[in-house]
Amino acid sequence: MRGGGPVIADGTARAIAALIAAAGRSGYGPALDALTRQAAGFDMSCAFAFNPDQSPVLIHDGYSATVDRRALRTYLRGAYLLDPFYSACVSGCSEGLWRMRDLAPDGFYDSDFAWSREVHPCISDQAGTLVEEVGFTIPLHDGFAATYSLMRNRGGQPFDAAEFAALAALTPIVGASLRQQWQHHIHGTDANPATPRPDTELVFQQAFGALLTPAQHAVTKLILRGHSSLSIAQNLGIAEGTVKIHRSNIYRRLGISSQSELFQIFIDHLVE
Repeated sequence: MRGGGPVIADGTARAIAALIAAAGRSGYGPALDALTRQAAGFDMSCAFAFNPDQSPVLIHDGYSATVDRRALRTYLRGAYLLDPFYSACVSGCSEGLWRMRDLAPDGFYDSDFAWSREVHPCISDQAGTLVEEVGFTIPLHDGFAATYSLMRNRGGQPFDAAEFAALAALTPIVGASLRQQWQHHIHGTDANPATPRPDTELVFQQAFGALLTPAQHAVTKLILRGHSSLSIAQNLGIAEGTVKIHRSNIYRRLGISSQSELFQIFIDHLVE
């Protein structure tokens, strides 16, 4: 604007105009990426709509060129339950931009989910792991919330403070745009409505069968999501020593000896 106030760069203004024009069209995702790239570069992106009672809805696929599509199928069949951004969305996280490490449980980056090539493209790509992921969390309508994630591959640098601030400044535009796109999705003639999914408890119970007690199932879910024994104890209101006993009994009942094997049982169930 004139008169000494802030000025919107020509590139950003054109990107905003293109994003408005792309609402409800197949070019929406690339237009959204073009806008956020005005603030910071990234290698991959994606946007999902989450609801605790329905399967995730893929709003934007910005990683197919570099990621095995099997990872996306595994994610949509249940691995999303381990994603910190999913947990944030369904727990009512406020609108804003977040670094994944600020949302993830304390032991997440020691977990297999964080490094798995078999799960979420937002976590791991064909070449290995990502150097960082940041994501916008945006409340939608009808009990849904969206995550729009931006990722940098290993070998690059994490988003620095200036880049993060520039991206965060776009939050109102990203939020308004995703809510508008969501309305096109749910009311469009070619929309693919979200489908009901099995109850969260049932997903885990089917993976591990009747071998585990209810208490052990509760501990197992938190182990898979990347919580340490101390964090599990705090979440469940039990002693850390009790968690360690549960962990030992879980491994014994399942005939395994490590968290990696526990994770693999869960993923094998989703793949099957």
